[in-house]
Amino acid sequence: MERLTTSQLASRGGVNLETIRYYERRGLLPKPPRSASGYRAFSSDAVRRVRFIKQAQALGFSLREIQELFALRIAPDTTRADVRERAMAKIADIDEKIKKLRTMKKALSPLTAACCGQGSASECPILESLDSEKEILR
Repeated sequence: MERLTTSQLASRGGVNLETIRYYERRGLLPKPPRSASGYRAFSSDAVRRVRFIKQAQALGFSLREIQELFALRIAPDTTRADVRERAMAKIADIDEKIKKLRTMKKALSPLTAACCGQGSASECPILESLDSEKEILR
């Protein structure tokens, strides 16, 4: 079985060295044995794990949620329904974020339209609105 150093794993996984160390500290990567010369010796399976983490992060899963997905994968009584439930919860979370972002855009658009982009920043209607006691997000 091929053994990889931390830098080889980072390179093949498309992350930097510190990310590998961080994943290791967080328990997302199991502690690898050390070679005779003292280097960490990761298995080639660690590359799959790093790629899994990156793909899951790209879909919005937090590291805690990714750890839960790993746990589901190895739990003998886990079903596809369990995994689907996590994905559906993530979709609901994404929908909520989209709603908040739309609200933010709706509030910021008129502020931007009210600013001509010329003159002193001290009289900028955007900054004045942010400084006002009036609630911007509704």
